[in-house]
Amino acid sequence: MAIIITDECINCGACEPECPNTAIYEGADDWRYADGTDLSGNVVLPGGKEVDAEEAQEPISDEIYYIVPDKCTECKGFHEEPQCAAVCPVDCCVPDEDIVETEEFLLKKQAFMHPE
Repeated sequence: MAIIITDECINCGACEPECPNTAIYEGADDWRYADGTDLSGNVVLPGGKEVDAEEAQEPISDEIYYIVPDKCTECKGFHEEPQCAAVCPVDCCVPDEDIVETEEFLLKKQAFMHPE
């Protein structure tokens, strides 16, 4: 499952540089699928959605840091545990019970965004 940042976030920013997929953004900042990945142009995501990787997307939150679920792999393929949760001083980076993904799918997303 993806990780979410709860409203207990204190906007310290410790999580953002730790994300290997650049899936974490400061509140109110636009985001792109291409940010921090090898994606460019029109792509079909592993879940089947077609997107322009370089097109700016609306912020998920205007107030606190947020994680883009389509880019979150829980650090699978990079680390043993989600790095955002490991560094969060207030433990507000938690699994999103609404977005359950298998380890196989998370690794597929990671390989898609960062092909070898």
